[in-house]
Amino acid sequence: MQFLDTAKVYVRSGDGGAGCISFRREKFIEFGGPDGGDGGRGGDVIVECVAGLNTLIDFRYQQHFKGKTGMHGMGKNRAGAKGAPAILKVPVGTQLFDEDEDEPFADLTEPGQSIRVCRGGNGGFGNAYFKTSTNQAPRRANPGELGEERTIWLRLKLIADAGLVGLPNAGKSTFLSVVSAAKPKIGDYPFTTLHPQLGVAAVDGREFVLADIPGLIEGAHEGIGLGDQFLGHIERCRVILHLVDATGEHAGKDYKTVRAELAAYGGGLAEKREIVALSKIDAVDPEHLKKQVERLRRACGHTPMRVSAAARTKVTEVLRAITGIIDESKAGELAKVKVEAWQP
Repeated sequence: MQFLDTAKVYVRSGDGGAGCISFRREKFIEFGGPDGGDGGRGGDVIVECVAGLNTLIDFRYQQHFKGKTGMHGMGKNRAGAKGAPAILKVPVGTQLFDEDEDEPFADLTEPGQSIRVCRGGNGGFGNAYFKTSTNQAPRRANPGELGEERTIWLRLKLIADAGLVGLPNAGKSTFLSVVSAAKPKIGDYPFTTLHPQLGVAAVDGREFVLADIPGLIEGAHEGIGLGDQFLGHIERCRVILHLVDATGEHAGKDYKTVRAELAAYGGGLAEKREIVALSKIDAVDPEHLKKQVERLRRACGHTPMRVSAAARTKVTEVLRAITGIIDESKAGELAKVKVEAWQP
């Protein structure tokens, strides 16, 4: 399945049905009076968050969604049926933007959440509605109200507990494939990963969602390489695992390159909790490894962890460090919630 995290759609709610002009005509009933029913309301346009989706690819093939028009009123005081709504099903983590706005007007983060983006038009009144003591045979009815229309952007930001960042070929995809059941593409060339991948990692009976995004290079915020278009998928993460390739020329410079791109992107990524790990330690000799550790320590300000996903070295320790920060983050959020004392 292809991955698509941005889509532009046109939505329009249904028009209301028209009211009916009708009079009761039966044998032996001389003055039947008006009996025209009201029109039905037009269908709404609703965006619903559902589980089991992780891409907006469905909106590449259909960009127009319209609610059904309400049925017209009929004689014998029969009201028209309501028009069927148009329901857009989106994955968890989808944000909704108006066409010319920078801030989202809705953020769907849990399955079952929904929002009405266009309200269906009201149905028109039939002539029975206008009957009065002085106008007992009205010959007027209202047309249905027109529906609403708008163009909106859908932007998906995957929801994960931890995110993987680093330069291309830093070992991110290999790490994800080792700690989870995900099967990302792995190769010995840059930009093997072309779109974000999600996996569920487990350690000590605990599980968390880990997101892997394509590698960053210098100038990614200016669109170089694959750019920073996928950094939005780790904005919701509680912790970032920054992998630095031990086989690179200078681990400290590689670390600073990625950190500069995170800061240039914004979105609070530079302030997130971070675990720094030197990857592929099994592919270098001890002397070179020692130099790389020292370079990375000076760059990040503390001693980095060392890991080799291919050799399964220190993988469990890294996972435990991630779960520790996730637990601290959740505990901090609970502490901020003030429970008001109940009073009769």
